[in-house]
Amino acid sequence: MKRPLIGVTGSDQGLPLAWWFIRWALWQSGARAVYLTHSRPGDLAALDGIVISGGDDIDRGLYLDEHDAPGPADPERDRFEIRVLEHLMGTRLPVLGICRGAQLMNVVRGGSLYPDLRNLRRKTSNRRTPLARKTLLVESASGLEAILGEGRVRINSLHQQAIKGLGEGLVVCGRDLDGFVQAVEHPAEAFLYGVQWHPEYLPLRAPQRALFRALVQAATGDERFALR
Repeated sequence: MKRPLIGVTGSDQGLPLAWWFIRWALWQSGARAVYLTHSRPGDLAALDGIVISGGDDIDRGLYLDEHDAPGPADPERDRFEIRVLEHLMGTRLPVLGICRGAQLMNVVRGGSLYPDLRNLRRKTSNRRTPLARKTLLVESASGLEAILGEGRVRINSLHQQAIKGLGEGLVVCGRDLDGFVQAVEHPAEAFLYGVQWHPEYLPLRAPQRALFRALVQAATGDERFALR
């Protein structure tokens, strides 16, 4: 059987470490992957699914009326990925947003973000690490619970922005111990999930591998992850 083709968005700048990890995770799950950037947008019509990957903070001007922070490090990427997400609305193409990708998915749908969580945390650390040092509490009976197979999962943390006000159609399906949103899903879409952590950096953990496997299964038309 031909492997489905999954697009993975990223930056034209710097070392694409996340891309290499995501490509490996998708290959292990039965898919091929292609890297999409502002300068190499690819052909969206040829894709069977897409991952909006992590990276630089999102421009605060996209979700705040007033902001005193400088512009984003990668404004071209912001514009490119917004165009991709807007194009995908209504197509029912399987979509997984990772960290920044989950945040941007929320913003495109009219939601807002906390620009900086560091002074808001009470029970969890602000330390950024690719290691599984934090706890995800998965919403019972959610699509995410069906995928991960567990209600309490260890995750990592490499972010300072996070979802605040939910975008249209999105529902929370996971939080951390401070109550901050760690995962969202869209029940009316065939497969649309956003996770705040980086599952690609936790390949030895079964629930994290299951997330990529579910995306690939949705991309091949597996009804287990179709509309609920």
